[in-house]
Amino acid sequence: MVRRLAEAPARGQTRRRERDLRPSADLCPAPIAFERGEGAWLVARGGERYLDFGAGIAVNALGHAHPHLVAALTEQAGKLWHTSNLFEIPEGERLGRRLVDATFADVAFFANSGAEANEAAIKMARKYHAAGGQPERYRIVTFEGAFHGRTLATIAAGGQAKYIEGFGPKVEGFDQVPTGDFAALEAAITPETAALMIEPIQGEGGLRVIPHAALRRLREICDARGLLLIMDEVQTGVGRTGKLFAHEWSGIAPDIMSAAKGIGGGFPLGVCLATREAARGMTAGTHGTTFGGNPLAMAVGNAVLDVVLADGFLEHVRRTGLLLKQKLAGLKDRYPQVIQEIRGEGLMLGLRLGVPNTDFTAAARAEHLLVIPAGDNVVRLLPPLIVGEADVAAAIERLEATAAALDPMKDTPLRGAAE
Repeated sequence: MVRRLAEAPARGQTRRRERDLRPSADLCPAPIAFERGEGAWLVARGGERYLDFGAGIAVNALGHAHPHLVAALTEQAGKLWHTSNLFEIPEGERLGRRLVDATFADVAFFANSGAEANEAAIKMARKYHAAGGQPERYRIVTFEGAFHGRTLATIAAGGQAKYIEGFGPKVEGFDQVPTGDFAALEAAITPETAALMIEPIQGEGGLRVIPHAALRRLREICDARGLLLIMDEVQTGVGRTGKLFAHEWSGIAPDIMSAAKGIGGGFPLGVCLATREAARGMTAGTHGTTFGGNPLAMAVGNAVLDVVLADGFLEHVRRTGLLLKQKLAGLKDRYPQVIQEIRGEGLMLGLRLGVPNTDFTAAARAEHLLVIPAGDNVVRLLPPLIVGEADVAAAIERLEATAAALDPMKDTPLRGAAE
């Protein structure tokens, strides 16, 4: 006989509890379910086609159902899915070598996401100083508007109240300063500071581009003060700005760098890259992962690099990004009350708006164009890196219709006369 451990709640109580568990309207996903995709396009259950300029938040770097990625994953799925990194994973060793050869790094540690890659970076910076006899150097200076992930440590690193509130005491060891305020930065550096951590372009924070000169100065400060420089390239990396990694535009190199999103082309994959010196404290057993570096992810990661590192691919990103930016400048001129500023590099672009970005996102979706909201009343345009001129033209047509629908001047005699 089954023993009843508690009385069933009254009918009214059950209903009340079910209501309480429903997400609020602002947390609900858009009422569209996609069943397939090809290139820069998604197809919903009803057959409607949407131009995807969000790319799963910069994840689907090579678009949907890219044949090279599909082939790599299918082949690996028929051979081996998982063993754990207690054993050698040849495809992981190959991907690690390729990333090291293409970057500043000497070592690579694989994870499943950007937040995990940033956790590894944070731990590495602390362990570096502990291994050097300075365990008191554990604090990391980050920058206002940053986003580094959703774990307890990474929301503390980002410092944004909307992500921290309600989760108890903030994880200790992070100090935020205004971006570009070097006096505040110098004042924040103490004998306990271990590293500086920054995104070359703040994605979630509103597509704010950190000037190349500012990144070079951060490098100088780190060198002068014995600090490590951590670059969060989770969103900017793997070709998104027209370089393999965005910090390359500034001519400097970090000591530690996180990457994810595009590196897996849609498959969960993250990596923390570092110089051998920066990783000196990360001896065997100091960090670990169960799924990180599994054969499926490694096969896809290698397939992504096959495409991104091929001759002419990054030039295509730069050329297409410039074309898109030029077309957006024309839209801004025609709808200055809607589009107030164009930000970003390559195919990581943002529009700072004069109307609510949530309204713009919804209106664009009505035009069958997918864009992503961000901070500072910005919408992000993060198309797959394989988009061509026809895709850009289709996006501009839909953005024009979106801006026209939201233009507060659309019904004025002045605009009618101008047209």
